[in-house]
Amino acid sequence: MLHPGKSQFARYAASALIVALIVWTYFSLLQVNHTTVALTLLLYVFFVAARWGLSNAIFTSVLSALALNFFFLPPIGKFTVADPQNWVSLGAFLVTAIVSSRLSERVREEAKEAKQQRLEMERLYDFSQQLLTTDNILDLLNSIPRVITATFLTEGTALLVNSRGRVYHSGRSREQISDESLRAASSQRDIQRDDAKGICLVPLMMGVRPIGAMAIVGNCPSRQSLEALGNLVAIAVERAGAVEQLGKTEAARESERIRSALLDSVTHELRTPLTSITGAVTTLRSQLELSPEQRDELLTIIAEESGRLDRLIGEAVEMAQLDAHEVQLDRQPHTVRELVDQSLQNAQEIIQEHPVTVRLPEDLPSVLFDLRMMEKVLHHLLENAAKYSPTGSPIFISAEQTKDAVVVSVADHGVGIDMLERSFIFDKFYRGTGQRYQVHGTGMGLAIAKAIVEAHGGQISVTSQVGQGSVFAFDLPFQARPGDFVP
Repeated sequence: MLHPGKSQFARYAASALIVALIVWTYFSLLQVNHTTVALTLLLYVFFVAARWGLSNAIFTSVLSALALNFFFLPPIGKFTVADPQNWVSLGAFLVTAIVSSRLSERVREEAKEAKQQRLEMERLYDFSQQLLTTDNILDLLNSIPRVITATFLTEGTALLVNSRGRVYHSGRSREQISDESLRAASSQRDIQRDDAKGICLVPLMMGVRPIGAMAIVGNCPSRQSLEALGNLVAIAVERAGAVEQLGKTEAARESERIRSALLDSVTHELRTPLTSITGAVTTLRSQLELSPEQRDELLTIIAEESGRLDRLIGEAVEMAQLDAHEVQLDRQPHTVRELVDQSLQNAQEIIQEHPVTVRLPEDLPSVLFDLRMMEKVLHHLLENAAKYSPTGSPIFISAEQTKDAVVVSVADHGVGIDMLERSFIFDKFYRGTGQRYQVHGTGMGLAIAKAIVEAHGGQISVTSQVGQGSVFAFDLPFQARPGDFVP
């Protein structure tokens, strides 16, 4: 690539050479009148102004006027003009050439400015699109300087957000921009440009409230683009901050909901067996004369209610372990028939008042899953069906093979679940509003089942009709999926 000075000299030389070629052609070969020569030279001046700028065009204009005078206006061969009318023609040519060159230069500059503005608008659009890719405030603040540097081809970018109290850098901004200068810029309202150092300082404003400042090193965009860039960054930071605050509010609300549900569960589930145990112990310690049968009955109550407390605490611990991904799965090839048979054997007590019908195709393939954990899933579904179905109503267990998994379903003829409650039915501690105080439970069974199924890479769902019953279905994938728990 030529040095700028050498490149400019080459253009001047090329202009002089082409003017000389035009003059030689018309003077030696074609023998045309001076009007034709003047128009040809004027067209060439327009070309030079459009391609090489005003200074080169003025040089070409003066050179063309001198050549026109010397070779085509009498007396030929002298830099004088005999006819006064030719003075007017020569002056008109020179003025026309220079004025046209200036107009052409202005159009050229405006086209260049329009192209630059279009390029900056495209970069601003790309930047605004990238700002929407994350709602995490920390990720956003770390990515903004890097994205600005890459999008606008700057040497570096620094960002200060007053609420965070720190500066985020990219490129050479750490060497060129001090934290103090950014803090000072955040209290200003106007953009500061230092073209000598190639540094721009942009305050970030939300209305009249300053929220920080931004600095760009090298290749600073136009003032309009800097204002738009500052507004985009300010809006993105405020939006991410609002989303973060909303998330904290939702988390606090969810925590409060779970706390209330847990207290409700403790009140209605833990207190009941404790009351029974306390009553039985008090009776045993009293001075009343009790028959052996009565003492055995009281001891049975204590044993049963103690077991119930143990199960409740065990479910809470298991749910916490599943949430923390602390459960290791022992995946082995098993059939659905094996899973159903073991579950029915262990659930005899809870389904003794309900006839159970099992419909399993004989050609179902084996699937890799943890038999002990999946037996808990089916146990919870059977328990749920028995609790919320009238005594004597049937329960159906079925399975079918799909492209990627084996789907197991448990259907009942219970009270059903309305549309609103279906979206909460698998939440921890959630229990149906209509049966909350009629049926014992902690609301953790379905949440545990959902966590175990998802740990295997599957999904669990429910379809229901109020008054007709519900169908709970879960799938057992043939292959582990990304994110599954592995031993």
